[in-house]
Amino acid sequence: MSQLSPWWSPERHADRRPFLIARGQIKAAIRSWFLSEGFIEVEPGLLQVSPGNETHLHAFRTELIDTDLSRHELYLHTSPEFAMKKLLAAGETKIFAFAPVFRNRERGRLHSPEFTMLEWYRANEPYEVLWEDCGTILKIAADTCGRTQWSYRGKPCDIAKGYDWTTLYQAFAQFAEISLHETVNANSVDRDKLAELAAAQGIRIAADDTWSDIFSKVLVEKIEPGLGVYRPEVLCEYPIKEAALARPTAHDPALAERFELYVCGVELANGFGELTNAAEQRRRFETWMTEKERIYGERYPVDEDFLAALALMPQASGCALGFDRLVMLATGAERIDQVLWTPFPEVGK
Repeated sequence: MSQLSPWWSPERHADRRPFLIARGQIKAAIRSWFLSEGFIEVEPGLLQVSPGNETHLHAFRTELIDTDLSRHELYLHTSPEFAMKKLLAAGETKIFAFAPVFRNRERGRLHSPEFTMLEWYRANEPYEVLWEDCGTILKIAADTCGRTQWSYRGKPCDIAKGYDWTTLYQAFAQFAEISLHETVNANSVDRDKLAELAAAQGIRIAADDTWSDIFSKVLVEKIEPGLGVYRPEVLCEYPIKEAALARPTAHDPALAERFELYVCGVELANGFGELTNAAEQRRRFETWMTEKERIYGERYPVDEDFLAALALMPQASGCALGFDRLVMLATGAERIDQVLWTPFPEVGK
């Protein structure tokens, strides 16, 4: 098999250049829309004392050497979320950022160790408003590229149709024939019941799979491939156990104000009605870090400054959108490295 020339070779760059030019145009159009809506663009710092505390997120670790030669462990953030919520606590109400973010153990057609996240927050507004924001951003990208018919790996989506939405309970019933609600309540989940229901649908279950492991297997194998096909789709009302920083819904304390946006079977965005209860947030962080230590043998520190800021943070809603994936779908690119100006190199090759 012939090896690809480096991304900086003139012939390969020429092939990628139309995607990269479109990337800049899409970013400029989205930025213009946010500014017209009264948002302020912010620039969150990349170095943080904690990269995030979700079980399956993996960070890049580094070290700060101070002027007195003392050493302090720091991380490149996996999301600008902690920093942006501190800005909400400081008094900002409508903010957005095109933030470089870093995630280890992620590499492939849709993943790069370094990528750009478009993240935005609205203080004192319901999280359903973010669904409308996502629909507007899709339309901006489609109009900028002159393409409303998107497709990825044979899965079409007509952006002009606008988005539809479905709940997790509905999606599990529709795509997997699993009654997820039978395994969830406000205080606990039933791992064995979900294992039984999933195994009946052909999902392979390991003896040490947790409820969350089984949930993820069903989501990836049975549900995600059918989402956002023919029209964009919002998947909402996740179980609390699968919503790290989201508040409970008003109608069911077992469910959270979390949604994800799908287009052509690809997850594009993840949004929350934000949790502002510091004690509950600490409990969740500790639970997920204990699970991370069990699975991966490591844990990340808790950002105490972030938990302190939650006491001042207003009720808010926030969303993180994979900007590179958006550009891929809008331009018709097949891999994420086609839309990155300087793709991350293949280490050791």
